[in-house]
Amino acid sequence: METLGLIGGMSWHSTATYYRIINEVVSAARGGHASARISLQSLDFAEIRQCQLDGDWERAGELLAEAGQHCVRSGATTVAICTNLMHKVASQVEAALDVPLLHIGDAVAAEARRHGWQTLGILGTSWVMEESFYADRLALHGVAAVAPDAADRAVVDRIVFDELTQGVVTDASRTAYADVIGRLAEQGADAVVLACTEIGLLIGPDDSALPLIDSAEVHARELGRAALGQLRPTGAR
Repeated sequence: METLGLIGGMSWHSTATYYRIINEVVSAARGGHASARISLQSLDFAEIRQCQLDGDWERAGELLAEAGQHCVRSGATTVAICTNLMHKVASQVEAALDVPLLHIGDAVAAEARRHGWQTLGILGTSWVMEESFYADRLALHGVAAVAPDAADRAVVDRIVFDELTQGVVTDASRTAYADVIGRLAEQGADAVVLACTEIGLLIGPDDSALPLIDSAEVHARELGRAALGQLRPTGAR
């Protein structure tokens, strides 16, 4: 069994999802009392959130890189960042490690390719939807991305930070997201990636006009495979 290093806590609600899914994958494969070997660094999201608001991505990258190094010192042979947005500093984290970083965008793209989906609508925080770092990672795998318009991006981002990352789930927000997905379908999306690891707590397949890729779920399942030695991530370098 390989040891996984998880950089989590951003927020803890989705980190709990990672922990559950990884162990479900390992348990299903090994049976009995088998569970994953995990070194978890759960950061204080308030500190990371302040870095985001201040635009201090250098400091945020330092905090995540340090957490990743702690995971490696604890025996991790693969490390993952358990959030989409903080892959904005993935290259800084990866440069600080001597083990592979299993990138969430690679897991999402692999899932899209398995289904033959060529264009994904992106739902996530404003940075994920508006900047290129996430779409560029998908493009490396031949998967295109479309984002909601400015008004819809504002709604999606507000719900993430005002509600989902604080454990608040409402029917009104579920309806709002479903409406945004409908408009992404009109923009030509084949499917939608829930590119914030908390969004899967709000909406599921029955709520959507398009097929969904839950980034937290597919990333965690890839990590489960890595724990079992069935996946050897090589990193982006």
